[in-house]
Amino acid sequence: MSRIDKIIDFLNQQPKDSFLRHALALEYIKIGEDIKARDLFIAILTDAPDYVGSYYHLAKCLEKLQETALAIEWYEKGMAAAKLAKDDHAYRELQAAYEDLVY
Repeated sequence: MSRIDKIIDFLNQQPKDSFLRHALALEYIKIGEDIKARDLFIAILTDAPDYVGSYYHLAKCLEKLQETALAIEWYEKGMAAAKLAKDDHAYRELQAAYEDLVY
């Protein structure tokens, strides 16, 4: 059974678990399923906008898909969420990626 299959099995028991959905999205990125990953990250952040770890990966995925305007928007949302959560590390990581893209 692959990692993806295992995660999906867990998700069948806990469909809204942000950690499991995030892990599945990362696995999709590893195999080049960027659109599936993008859609899953968006679903996570729609349900749990305080799940700060997904903003960076979503924006990077959007960059890879050449959806630059959306990537910028999600970096900005992520920085706001990180600031609200007082997660300085995530904020700096998002800000650096944002600045690399914008400037």
